[in-house]
This record gives sequence, C-alpha cells and structure tokens, in this order.
Amino acid sequence: MVIELDTKLTKQVEEICAARGVRLTSQRKRVFELICANAKSSSAYELLDDLKKSEPQAKPPTVYRALDFLMEQGFIHRVESTNSFISCCSCNAHKHFSQLLICDQCGNVVELQDDNLIAKLAKNAEQHGFTITNHVIESHGVCKACSSK
Repeated sequence: MVIELDTKLTKQVEEICAARGVRLTSQRKRVFELICANAKSSSAYELLDDLKKSEPQAKPPTVYRALDFLMEQGFIHRVESTNSFISCCSCNAHKHFSQLLICDQCGNVVELQDDNLIAKLAKNAEQHGFTITNHVIESHGVCKACSSK
C-alpha cells in the first residue's frame, strides 16, 4: 500500500538538517521520501529498486549510507525483526522509544508512543539496577483490516 507523501514532513527534515548543520543530500532525501511513501516497512534492497527508477546508477552502498544517516538523525526506525525501515512518527522532534505493531499478513507497521509503557519498563529495569539505553519493542500480529477480511 503506497500512501501520499507528506511534503510537510520532508520540509521538517530539511529544516532539522539545516539547523543541525548536516547535509540532506538529494539521495538521502529521496530514500526518506521512499520510506515515507509506504505504509509497510521497506528493506534496503526494496529501497534500492525504487531509487534506481530515478537514479539508475544507484548501488547498495548509496542506500545503506542514506539509511545510516537517517537513523543517526532519528528520522527513521529500523524494524529489527524484518531488517527493514519505517519513518519516525515524530521525526526526532523529541527523544522517544516506540512500540511497533507489525501485521504479519499485509506488512503494515504502526509506530506507537506510550509513555506509561516506557515508564513501566524503566521502573522494572531500575528495580534490577539496570539502565536502559535503547528499546526495541516489536509486536507481531494481525491488523484490524486483515482481521476483518
């Protein structure tokens, strides 16, 4: 399922990059747009295939460098279980941890931010003297649309 690209999101990313003094090259921007244009998570090779439509010379390192940049800047998330990528719902407007709901039938991914869940996880870790530096919370199942089919 392809969704319409939100040009405001791209503009926000451009402004964040300018404020941080980092370069949002045309290839990085295009990879971000390709990720945002899909409700499903995208693998690096799916992104490469899509990128080649506008840039036939694109090679895997081009996509991997763009993905590294976009993750470093907090604009995308890596879906660990499927080795794929989705856009961040807040575009790194603030530091956050997310829960990803992944439909095993259609492949759509929804990012949720639940401060109560994160607080509970942090409290549980703290009780064991553990400091959490990163969360990867992925829940697999069937989305509402696929359930009703």
